[in-house]
Amino acid sequence: MSKNIFVTRKIPDNAISILKEHGFEVDISPFDRVLTQAEIIDFLSKKEYDGVISLLTDTVDKNIFEKAKSVKIFANYATGFDNINLEDAKAYGVTITNAPAPLSALAVAQHTIGVLLALSSRIVEADHFVRSGKYVGWEPMHFLGTDFLGKTLGLVGAGRIGEQVAFYAKGLGLKIMYTDISQNEKLEKEYGAVYSQNLDDVLKQADFISLHVPLLPSTKHLINKEKLSLMKPTSFLINTSRGPVVDETALRDALKDKVIAGAGLDVFEFEPKLVEGLVDLPNIILTPHIASANLDAREQMAQIVGQDIVDFFEGKVPKNIVNKIFPTEI
Repeated sequence: MSKNIFVTRKIPDNAISILKEHGFEVDISPFDRVLTQAEIIDFLSKKEYDGVISLLTDTVDKNIFEKAKSVKIFANYATGFDNINLEDAKAYGVTITNAPAPLSALAVAQHTIGVLLALSSRIVEADHFVRSGKYVGWEPMHFLGTDFLGKTLGLVGAGRIGEQVAFYAKGLGLKIMYTDISQNEKLEKEYGAVYSQNLDDVLKQADFISLHVPLLPSTKHLINKEKLSLMKPTSFLINTSRGPVVDETALRDALKDKVIAGAGLDVFEFEPKLVEGLVDLPNIILTPHIASANLDAREQMAQIVGQDIVDFFEGKVPKNIVNKIFPTEI
C-alpha cells in the first residue's frame, strides 16, 4: 500500500529518491521559504498524509497533530528537534526522528574552528576595514590578534560535535577542558582534555568557550550576564548549538563593555531576528545558521530522514527515533 509523505521545504534529492524507490508518494512544498504553521496545516489537510519531513524552522505541536491525525511520523531534517513539542507528539502517538549525521558533526566542528581562528586573528574586522576603503597602508598596531597556541579551549558539551572540535583543537596546539553532565573518556584519553563538573570553572579558565549543548529548559540562557562576567576579558565565546542557550542581550552588553573580547554566533536567540545593536559591534562574527551547511553533510542528513521513514513503515524502529514512540500497527 502506497504511503504519502509531505516535505515542508526542498531538501537534497536523495531523500526523495529513497522514498520513491520504496513506493512512497512524495509532495514537496512549492515555496522555497519557511512555512507558517497555518500553511503546514493547510497542506496536510489536502491529502491524507502518512508522514512528514519537517525542518528545524517548522513549529510542530498539537495544533498540527490535531489537524493531521493520519500522520504517524515526523522526520526532522536537523540534529536538533526543539521545534517539535515532544509531549504533544506523545499525546497523539506520533513518532519523531531527527538526523544526527556524522558528517554534520564534522561540518559544525570545522565551522567552530574557523570562527575561532577568525576571531583570534580579527579577520572579519580587517576584511570590513579594507572593503570600506579605510586601508591606506601597513601599520604596526593594526588589528593585533590573539595567539591561540597553548591557550585553553573550554567545551561546554562533549558529545559528537564537542569531540570533533577537540580533535581539531588538539592539532592546533590548544589545551582542552570541558564540562558536561558526565565525563567523556575518549576526550580525556585521546585529546588530553581536563574535565570539570562545574561550568564556572571552565568559564573562568578558558580563553575560548565553545557551546555544544541541546536546547532544554535547563540550558536556556545557560550563558547569561552572571556567567559572562566570569570569563576572562581576553576570552571569546562561540555558539553553534542553539540560540537561546545564550542571553543575547547580556552578550551584546558584555561585548560593548569589553567584559569579553569577542564572540561568534551561528545561531540566535530570536532567530532569524537579532537583538538590537548586535550587528553594530565590530567584535562579533555573525553567520546565518550555516555551521552544518556542507553539501556532503546535508545529503547524509537527507539519507537519514528518508531511510528512517522507510524503516518506520516497514515495521522497524527508526534508527534515530527521539521520543521512543513506535506503534504496533502502522
